Amino acid sequence: MAQILAPSMQWQMRMPKYSNIASPMTTKMWSSLLMKQNKKGTNRSSAKFRVLALKSEDSTVNRLEDLLNLDITPYTDKIIAEYIWIGGTGIDMRSKSKTISKPVEHPSELPKWNYDGSSTGQAPGEDSEVILYPQAIFKDPFRGGNNILVICDTYTPAGEPIPTNKRHRAAEIFSNSKVSAEVPWFGIEQEYTLLQQNVKWPLGWPVGAYPGPQGPYYCGAGADKSFGRDIADAHYKACLYAGINISGTNGEVMPGQWEYQVGPSVGIDAGDHIWCSRYLLERITEQAGVVLSLDPKPIEGDWNGAGCHTNYSTKSMREEGGYETIKKAILNLSLRHKEHISAYGEGNERRLTGKHETASIDSFSWGVANRGCSIRVGRETEKQGKGYLEDRRPASNMDPYVVTSLLAETTILWEPTLEAEALAAQKLALNV
Repeated sequence: MAQILAPSMQWQMRMPKYSNIASPMTTKMWSSLLMKQNKKGTNRSSAKFRVLALKSEDSTVNRLEDLLNLDITPYTDKIIAEYIWIGGTGIDMRSKSKTISKPVEHPSELPKWNYDGSSTGQAPGEDSEVILYPQAIFKDPFRGGNNILVICDTYTPAGEPIPTNKRHRAAEIFSNSKVSAEVPWFGIEQEYTLLQQNVKWPLGWPVGAYPGPQGPYYCGAGADKSFGRDIADAHYKACLYAGINISGTNGEVMPGQWEYQVGPSVGIDAGDHIWCSRYLLERITEQAGVVLSLDPKPIEGDWNGAGCHTNYSTKSMREEGGYETIKKAILNLSLRHKEHISAYGEGNERRLTGKHETASIDSFSWGVANRGCSIRVGRETEKQGKGYLEDRRPASNMDPYVVTSLLAETTILWEPTLEAEALAAQKLALNV
């Protein structure tokens, strides 16, 4: 991200008032994604939703579309809440739907729910019940109306967070008075790769072969340079509709790879917004018949990997003289490099090689405007003497709850010994 601006009021974890003007992302909005002509060979797709287009007559498809797009608001106060949680791999997303008696504005108004944890790799079969605690709500761009998406975390029936529940620990760190006083801001750059469904090869690439070398694809336009723009744009609008604090999107260096930015978000909201944005992206690629990959190095060789660069600042960093606080934070981060790397995503060693705009996974470095460092500081931050830093180490499949809370813990709560601090400052040429 080029800069971190003031965060929106969405971080207060409240739903905006519902408006009759707002409309769902109807099936017509997805039509350009489906790339499927009907059997008559015209430009009109036989169905806007791919799942409905399988050997169905137009009249049947149209009736199903009408039901999918049906606005139930005039007929009932009830709404549909899609409960969303993170599965057993720590990166897969699961969800199921629940009828709620009336519209809600805050997660505290929603009931807890449960699911079969033995089917998600999160509980044994003989004691399989896992409890969902609603934590954040967003408007549902698929169903529209007053319907909502609910980000949940997961607990045992006794109320203990299960091992894959990383939100619980993050919430503890962000609720620490010392951390909350610093009002930590995060701007997260989520990179992802779109794959062809049946061959698991990047979108736009010839099957079993390679496109031309990197260079023309980054922020490029044209049928030979940009692959998946409709998906990226549909996701952008869905995020805005949902209330996710998305701030931009662009095509990436490797063809078939994209990035979007979320933030600035305050504290725990950064994780909630990234996870909800990932869920939306999974749903949109599902409808488009394209596979979403968050692998940090989806294609080996001379191709860029996929990261999740995390821009970070505290109140002290943003105020006059904040550059000294930034340098102190960099020093702390250098001393806990191994701890951060171990928490920054699976398979990251394939990406952090010192090539393709990355630093080596084995060493810590920092620099001004240097995208080959572990930590980058912007020119404007150096010039103004205040601002933010960018941690370029997190992989695209990182858990944002883990990364954001670890940054806050290391830079605000953790204190190194004076001897370690002095040695690190000398090594990194930091005058702290």
